[in-house]
Amino acid sequence: MPQFPRSRQPAHHRVTPRDAGFSLAEIVVSIALMGVAVVPLMLAVITQVRVSSSTNTIADLETVLVNAADRVNRSGESCDYDVYVEAAALEHGWQPNQATAVYQYYDPVEPDPADLVNHPGSPIEAGTWINGACPGTQRPEGLVQRVTITVTSPDGQITRSLVVVKSDV
Repeated sequence: MPQFPRSRQPAHHRVTPRDAGFSLAEIVVSIALMGVAVVPLMLAVITQVRVSSSTNTIADLETVLVNAADRVNRSGESCDYDVYVEAAALEHGWQPNQATAVYQYYDPVEPDPADLVNHPGSPIEAGTWINGACPGTQRPEGLVQRVTITVTSPDGQITRSLVVVKSDV
């Protein structure tokens, strides 16, 4: 290639001070500006991953809870529904102790016949819920039970409960 004096070189071969590159200060400033933009984006992604994981855990937990309630509701009358509740947890791959049942039964108060005659139209005293699955060892006919099913997530962070009222009435 022929050598031309500097003033006669073609325009695309001339080196100007602007084409000398970036200074260290310019590079540091541009990296800092990129960091200011990237850090919040990364924090948003991390937060979204945590929220998504928590949402999946809650959905799984509620699936186990509804399955347990459905199993208890469909089962025959009994004094113990633990096997149905634990089976719902096991079916989802969880430990059986992550789903528990607490029992109460309803003890109605028989109204005094004298009160009905002496105070017609007055409200009748309601019965009470008593802790336990059944009175005694046998389930009497007409028993109304309240089964509170509680499910805890595998990490122990989330707990949900659901009440099933069971009766043969």
